[in-house]
Amino acid sequence: MTPDKRDKPEQHRVELNPPGSTQPVSERDAPPEQPEVRRADDGEVQDRIIDLIDTVAGTDSGASDYDLKLVRELITAGLKLIPDGRDTGELKLMTAAMKELRYAYRVFAQYPEPHKVTIFGSARTPEDHPDYRAAVEFSRLMAESGWMSITGAGDGIMKAGHEGPGREGSFGVAIRLPFETSANDVIKGDEKLINFRYFFTRKLMFLSQAEAVVCFPGGFGTMDECFEALTLIQTGKASIVPVVFVEGEPTPGVTTSGGDPDIAIAGYWGGWRTFIREQLLTRGWISPEDENFIYWAKDPSDAAAHVLNFYSVYHSSRYVRDDLVIRVKKELTGEQIERLNDEFAVLVKSGRIEQRGAYPQERDHLTMNRIAFTHTRHKFGLVRALIDRINSFA
Repeated sequence: MTPDKRDKPEQHRVELNPPGSTQPVSERDAPPEQPEVRRADDGEVQDRIIDLIDTVAGTDSGASDYDLKLVRELITAGLKLIPDGRDTGELKLMTAAMKELRYAYRVFAQYPEPHKVTIFGSARTPEDHPDYRAAVEFSRLMAESGWMSITGAGDGIMKAGHEGPGREGSFGVAIRLPFETSANDVIKGDEKLINFRYFFTRKLMFLSQAEAVVCFPGGFGTMDECFEALTLIQTGKASIVPVVFVEGEPTPGVTTSGGDPDIAIAGYWGGWRTFIREQLLTRGWISPEDENFIYWAKDPSDAAAHVLNFYSVYHSSRYVRDDLVIRVKKELTGEQIERLNDEFAVLVKSGRIEQRGAYPQERDHLTMNRIAFTHTRHKFGLVRALIDRINSFA
């Protein structure tokens, strides 16, 4: 099912800060393993694991030595669960999570080229509601620009997010719940419908596969998803992507709120924005630059335009050691690089912001120009503003 790795097209989505190893730096502080059991990292056991991997992978798998090392670490960690004495429930959780993730990655791997947008929102939104119509319009506009939509596969906003692009342009990331027995009729039965047992594996796919997150009004689940996306980006645990908040035409008579005379926000997100500013920002629980992560769209067309503009010059980001490497679609002028240094010097730990080619350690998008600097690993909200400034050079 999965194409040969050597021929697989490059994906747009790039992990910002992948781990160097999945193993702990040191296990000296971990509880002792049972002495009578052969340790999984014993030399002879490791040799047998390597032989097993060679038998399964063969010589034509296209896997790098580093990839094979990661699989060996995964098998080793699994073997350690037995002497650790993990109970059946814990073993079931870890096994099911790994199987869910493997299957989901296989499905998404069949569609590496199209950009993808994750759409969050309530499963209870009626089809005649302004929010539903707005979600259909937004997802339709994104599909016309070549994007695919990822939603939760239920009804409400999730169904609207599938209705816009249609079945062919949709992924369904469903969760098994007692009161939700089937997917919506747009995505039901499609090969791109993936069922999850756990919320955490489902949310990982929502965020790891998307190059934009667009939020429509919803309840506890929508708030959980919106805040998790913002948290991961704010802490540098996920690549920076546009996070857009949009809704349908407000109910007549609803008072505009949000406190910003330049951007009138009414209805659901107006009250949410007031809460963010009055209860989080004024108390110091978030920083002023964290507001850069959020875009309050006027309507579906504005939301789609913002997402597309985010990738007008910017392509993707990653770290090479302590250097933040931003891939760009066009060469910047010397004057533009100087402007970046003037405006964003606070992000630079040492040296300057420079334009350069690919680092020797990089393996993809090698022909693209890079904007790179040694990052403080702090103030990611300003990194978001830096990307906006780069896009302004379009």
